[in-house]
Amino acid sequence: MAQRSEILTVYVAGVIQGIALVTFPAASAVFTNASDYGLSSTEYGCMFIPQAVTAVASSLLGAGLTHRLGAKNIYLLGLVANLLAMTLLVASRFAMSEHSLAYGILLVATACMGIGFGFTVPALNTFVAAFFPKKMDKAVLGLNALLGLGTALAPVFVALFLGLGIWWGLPVLVGILILGLLLFSIGQPLNEGEQARTTQKQKSKIKFPARFWIFAAFALLYGVCETMNGNWTSLYMTKHFGASTSLASVALAVFWGMVTAGRILFATIEKWFPEQLVCRVLPFVVAAAFLASACAPKTNPILGILTFALAGLGCSALLPLTVSFGQKELKTIAASAAGGLIAFYQIGYGIAAFGVGPLQTGAGLDLKIIFGGTAVVALAMAALSFVVTRKSHARA
Repeated sequence: MAQRSEILTVYVAGVIQGIALVTFPAASAVFTNASDYGLSSTEYGCMFIPQAVTAVASSLLGAGLTHRLGAKNIYLLGLVANLLAMTLLVASRFAMSEHSLAYGILLVATACMGIGFGFTVPALNTFVAAFFPKKMDKAVLGLNALLGLGTALAPVFVALFLGLGIWWGLPVLVGILILGLLLFSIGQPLNEGEQARTTQKQKSKIKFPARFWIFAAFALLYGVCETMNGNWTSLYMTKHFGASTSLASVALAVFWGMVTAGRILFATIEKWFPEQLVCRVLPFVVAAAFLASACAPKTNPILGILTFALAGLGCSALLPLTVSFGQKELKTIAASAAGGLIAFYQIGYGIAAFGVGPLQTGAGLDLKIIFGGTAVVALAMAALSFVVTRKSHARA
């Protein structure tokens, strides 16, 4: 039976990880501002490639390393990597006059963020699954709702610190929170459960079944859809709608806020609106949001914010449900399945984070066209959702 302090630690870690994860995209206006870092759209997109690569690598390696080091130590290493990312982000501001040096520091910082995310999030999902084995879907949704709360808070804090003229106050604040969490977590047992330990010992014998790749493809498509909103909302608001930096931060906060609210909502109405149905309906909501954001008139930034709210609702429960469905269906490789799905989600993240820049500069596509075109990805995810939920629906 998990201690209350363990449960509190894991859920607080979810909030802090969410804030840390969105700190970089929330500050996109600072990175692309000519008077600050002066990054082009391509440079801004490329900044997240190290994050995607290291997140994929750490997610895939995490299960094997957990066998050697233990889930708690992997989680602690993730926190250390997050702390280093925040430290480097703050340090980069002192090198802004040297463009190449500052950009290099940012690349290392996002690489550290990828390691932190890749180690921490699968470990947190494994802890929660062990704490609440009979209510895994709700528990995972709850954890991801709190992670979503953190992602919603990041742009709010950025807007606050921008108003004070110290945007770097956010990474300083996040660094302090991570340090406090790290010191508190060291004294917690953080047991990952007997089933997870058994799975880790059998890691060398694991072969992913065909069903895993269905879940992995779904996670990849979801990663593209979420990242288009999470990383490019602020720039889309300022360049397409002509919104102020503060209003762009509001749009990003609304997106992540609706992600959080949706996770809480669908966990609450599970009896009336089963998870399988949620997983089938929400991709269509995401597709509708992309089309709406592309069709919204440039003179109406408020309407733009509403389209991102719809996108947040559509994205809300898809990733946590995919992870929980995968862990329940692939019980013998539950820990590896969680890490693998997070890895494919990060591959989708990398595709969307990097791909927009070349599409703009190389292919000459407007951001509006790119947003509208991503509806095709959401519709592919919608089609795949019926395959993902097939066995879960039959079991229910």
